[in-house]
Amino acid sequence: MKYDYLIVGAGLFGAVFAHEAHKKGKNVLVIDKRDHIAGNIYTENIEGINVHKYGAHIFHTDDKEIWNYINQFAEFNRYTNSPIARFGKEIYNLPFNMNTFTKIWPDIFTPSDAMKKIEEEKAELKIIEPQNLEEQAISLVGKTIYEKLVKGYTEKQWNRPCKELPAFIIKRLPVRFTYDNNYFTDRYQGIAIGGYTKMIEKMLEGIEVRLNCDFLENREYYKNIASKIIYTGKIDEYFDYQYGELEYRSLYFDTKIFDVENYQGNAVINYTGSEVKYTRVIEHKHFEFLTGSKSVVTFEYPDDWNREKEAYYTINDEKNNHLYQLYDKLGKEEKNIVFGGRLGLYQYYDMDDIIKLSLEMVTKEIK
Repeated sequence: MKYDYLIVGAGLFGAVFAHEAHKKGKNVLVIDKRDHIAGNIYTENIEGINVHKYGAHIFHTDDKEIWNYINQFAEFNRYTNSPIARFGKEIYNLPFNMNTFTKIWPDIFTPSDAMKKIEEEKAELKIIEPQNLEEQAISLVGKTIYEKLVKGYTEKQWNRPCKELPAFIIKRLPVRFTYDNNYFTDRYQGIAIGGYTKMIEKMLEGIEVRLNCDFLENREYYKNIASKIIYTGKIDEYFDYQYGELEYRSLYFDTKIFDVENYQGNAVINYTGSEVKYTRVIEHKHFEFLTGSKSVVTFEYPDDWNREKEAYYTINDEKNNHLYQLYDKLGKEEKNIVFGGRLGLYQYYDMDDIIKLSLEMVTKEIK
């Protein structure tokens, strides 16, 4: 065997594992079927702006060890995620907080006023056991907030009426009775200065990387060049969908360059109404507090997934979780291959979770 480890996928999970294996003296090869490293956190410099090509990625964590770990590879700025929502011609702050409530209800002034108003709306509908996403959301935030800031956005995201979506999709909605627009409550937060691609490049220094390489098209070749394989692609695809397809949601990005210094005044604006098809608009320069005469703006559209499209969101309902368990059992029976990452484990993870999972795999696999 030429390599100790073949890592399929040059995203965050694979890059962390590759870095640690290389550091421990292992001979590592990383391949990716895309023409770039960094997976979905890939950033591309356009007009001097680091563009998040696969959607906005804000690093945030409460784990000091993970924060210290990632800071080996990049310096992070002080960006605070404070998205806003546009509903028709109305603008609201997210997450739902006192700035949101006082604008929705002009007679609301204090946290107790807001709590009382929300509880009154919840009580009117007398929902004891939510049967669908609509009932679940209303039982959490009341009818007014649901109709303005949840319903349209969610129906666009899933391409189904909220009444037809399962309640578990919205287990909680962030409701804060303070005038704080910080979306995350984690102690550490920011954007990698210079872009995430540079961060992954630093992780992969000294490691052989091959791009435009599809493992599944040359499965036998790749299986015979490494003692062990770390696979971060779709687990159902690896097994040729023998139990059927796991379900995903995809996205479509329409990125444009505008001859303006400031297009929308915020990095992320969510469009919660049905008057437009996109769910959010991202103005990338605001992630790094940049100035300049041009701005790169991405309109993000939800999309139905098929095998020709990227799988962005797992659909972890009972049916798909059961199907994943069947594939996971097959995976555990494979010799010299382990599955990791969002697609290999069929679970949506934040970046800090991915790093933690990869480091745990290093501890388990490399003695």
